Amino acid sequence: MTEAALREQICHIGRLMYQNGYIDATSGNISARLGPDRILCTPSGLPKGFMTPDQLIVVDMNAQRVGPTTEANANLKPTSEILMHLECYRQREDVQGVVHAHPPTAVALTIAGIGFDNCVVPEAIVILGVVPTTPYANPASAENRDAIRNLIGEHDALMLAYHGSLTVAHTVWDAYMRLETLEHTAKIMYMAQQMGTVNPLPPGQIEKLIEHRRQLGLMRPGDNERFRRTYGVPDTADDLENRVRSIVREALAELGT
Repeated sequence: MTEAALREQICHIGRLMYQNGYIDATSGNISARLGPDRILCTPSGLPKGFMTPDQLIVVDMNAQRVGPTTEANANLKPTSEILMHLECYRQREDVQGVVHAHPPTAVALTIAGIGFDNCVVPEAIVILGVVPTTPYANPASAENRDAIRNLIGEHDALMLAYHGSLTVAHTVWDAYMRLETLEHTAKIMYMAQQMGTVNPLPPGQIEKLIEHRRQLGLMRPGDNERFRRTYGVPDTADDLENRVRSIVREALAELGT
């Protein structure tokens, strides 16, 4: 996709985020990778539902503006969450787009102390995997970058406690699609909680969903262990072999000392 097309697409995503209530006023931010060291991002302090393509800003991996400016963006600054976006790109060569939003139902669940680790929506398990919630971090600060640092390498969707969501993908459009899935799932989880007991899916059905996720190429490092721990899915032969190897390595290391 050309830079001009990416600019149009990011503005379209901003409008959808605003129209669907995933952001308000000037909140939220979007970015896409233009090259190894060039990131196209939304500006700070601008309503994302009303942006124009020439207002978007290009930065390098040090968050410094690069390339020509336009009359529309000359006095604008990159998103205040740029450090969080750059952390995603540094850790994940496969990530080409990042979306940060404030989906109200999903955020409300984090405030109520309800995580996505009890999610029983099949499509969300396949598309999102296990979605962790980070410790609280001050918005628009380096704290958010630090909060995601140990998680973004193994997850495509994160909840930022009390604050918002972060979704990444191999295109910025797919990162937005994951946001839609996240908030839709949060609404279902909320309604189920209001209705009474949430009945878990049998582990055997979870295994089928994991296999579907694997066939779609969506598995992330550590997924097998996370699904085992979260849903009680039995270990695979590979899991057992890796665990035995880990125990042997630790034992040899102790003997060596």
